[in-house]
Amino acid sequence: MSIQNRLTVLGSTGSIGTSTLDLVRRHPDRFSVYALTANMNVDLMFRQCREFEPELAVVGTESGALQLRKLLQEHDLSTEVFHGKDALVEAASAAEANIVVAAIVGAAGLLPALAAIECGKTVLLANKEALVCSGQLFMSAVDKAGTTLLPVDSEHNAIFQSLQGQDKKGVRRFLLTASGGPFLRTPRQLLSEVTPEQACKHPNWDMGAKISVDSATMMNKGLEIIEARWLFDCPAEKIEVVVHPESIVHSMVEYCDGSTLAQMGNPDMRVPLAHVLGWPERIESGVPALDFGTLAGLHFEEPDLERFPCLELSMQAAKAGADYPVFLNAANEVSVQAFLQGDIAYTDIFRVNAAVMEKAVGREPSSIEDVLEQDIVARQIAHEQVEKLS
Repeated sequence: MSIQNRLTVLGSTGSIGTSTLDLVRRHPDRFSVYALTANMNVDLMFRQCREFEPELAVVGTESGALQLRKLLQEHDLSTEVFHGKDALVEAASAAEANIVVAAIVGAAGLLPALAAIECGKTVLLANKEALVCSGQLFMSAVDKAGTTLLPVDSEHNAIFQSLQGQDKKGVRRFLLTASGGPFLRTPRQLLSEVTPEQACKHPNWDMGAKISVDSATMMNKGLEIIEARWLFDCPAEKIEVVVHPESIVHSMVEYCDGSTLAQMGNPDMRVPLAHVLGWPERIESGVPALDFGTLAGLHFEEPDLERFPCLELSMQAAKAGADYPVFLNAANEVSVQAFLQGDIAYTDIFRVNAAVMEKAVGREPSSIEDVLEQDIVARQIAHEQVEKLS
């Protein structure tokens, strides 16, 4: 690799984005930054622009762009600043970068990730919702463009690594590991009383609020089943979830001869990011290696679907396909936001999601426009359900 590997980081102020930039900081001889994008965190975006000097920065709002532009001008920085969805797509498809890190949370990351794919970029995908909402359409675009798509999520990256050099025909099943989140042992009768602050205190990972809540409900694992179905071109029935509280084994592939290959490492997103950034080489991540002499033990158990009904709901969506994943994802984004704002209870997240998914009609989206229309309809239904529960 050389410094000619120029990065556009979509979602640079989130946990994946900041971890990516830490790796850029560690490997200035390999990577430089062409563009950074964020939604609302102008202060952090400004600090990132000062350090990495991108040519382009995109934020969510006009007021945010004005604020960032002023800060940059005060420090004689030449980064151009734009705002809005169109600017986000333009940044993702700009010819000046050859690698795009797609780390925007939620369905908002679909169009820029797709734009990067269609322009032939190497895309490091951390936005699981892009595949959840438009799996077949997205992967068809990857095939048509002949581009490289590499998974960043620790679970999918672990499967990707465990498949290397293997005959995929010999795979019996894929095992996605889940920590169980902060409420793995919480008495079920107390779950309706948990607060957003408690839900965001993940025992192992440092993540944003939305992803932390998804981990607490295990909705994230359900979305990962749908994502894995498309990434690895396999039926949902071959993908299973196992709870692994230590978060050391990040996922496994079981083969027909009885062998199981697993990828292990400390729970730090710089590990899978270093893998995909350096691909096909290995580069230093800054994460300490596992110390097997002090590792207390590794434990595994079946997920409790009564404790985690969102997981069962998403498993149903994965098997049903069509518009069910679109409706479920939209509902979950609305319900999690409502919970974080204090509008509904933690256990209401499932109620909203289930009610919205019942409105899906089983129609396969034929275009990205179809996906976006279904997303809008599902969000409206979800908002109506939230109002009933508020």
